[in-house]
Amino acid sequence: MADLAPSRVLDDPAKIVNAMSVDVEDYFQVQAFANVVSPAQWEGFDCRVEANVERILMQFEAHGVHGTFFTLGWIAKRYPSMVRRIVAGGHELASHGFGHQPIYSLTPGGFRADVRRARELLEDIGGVAVTGYRAPTFSMGPRTPWAHALLEEAGYRYSSSIYPILHDLYGDPSGPRFAYRVVESAMWEIPMTTVRIGSRNLPCAGGGYFRLLPYRLFRTGVRHLNRGERKPAVFYFHPWEVDPAQPRMAGASALARFRHYVNLGAMSGRLDQLLHDFQWDRMDRVFERCWNAED
Repeated sequence: MADLAPSRVLDDPAKIVNAMSVDVEDYFQVQAFANVVSPAQWEGFDCRVEANVERILMQFEAHGVHGTFFTLGWIAKRYPSMVRRIVAGGHELASHGFGHQPIYSLTPGGFRADVRRARELLEDIGGVAVTGYRAPTFSMGPRTPWAHALLEEAGYRYSSSIYPILHDLYGDPSGPRFAYRVVESAMWEIPMTTVRIGSRNLPCAGGGYFRLLPYRLFRTGVRHLNRGERKPAVFYFHPWEVDPAQPRMAGASALARFRHYVNLGAMSGRLDQLLHDFQWDRMDRVFERCWNAED
């Protein structure tokens, strides 16, 4: 990773820099609504992602933060100027695949085609190398043992796709909690952040949990990770999470609606607090020390 720019100067060198990331997809593409919205219907929805990403870019700029934008190929194809705006702001452009299907729903051949298409498209639009990948809905795990090898074949350097928790839609609670090099591979996997309580991993990486639970719990969790375990946290959220005025999805279950809409109005304020309370940077720069140590 010799082509990477140096990490930004810290106000306090003793503080660990955490990884900030955004999964760039729109409100109608989430897995919680997959039972009521098919990809064939996406074109009929009012897209709000471009305005929401612009809002996030301005918020990051106000705090002097750079992040990694795992961008869906379907979105990038329709909003190339948004992709270029991300790159121009000094953020890392990374891949969220093209069609947002869970990996376990694809054949290995279908997955290979999806991640190659997304990477080539993003690089063509953004004019930068794309080396990072995040699976839709954290759908990488024991059911997809071939995924890392195919990502490496497609030109990726790292994945941030495994969430080592127990969840009804995703998760691999037996997986490692911290960044590791995939066996017999140059690929790195950077799992989503958890806090270990007894024999169980509890989520501390963002998303719906960040909106649902009191902010002080997340702050305590990240502080423990930084100060107690001396590890960087990985945080993620979506552009639709800063958009409380988004349309409501008809036909979705009560659980899906709760997961998607809970505390949307509080998200921007909580994010401001998080950006203020901790040091943040792009995924590639936060973890380049791991990669360079192994090269």
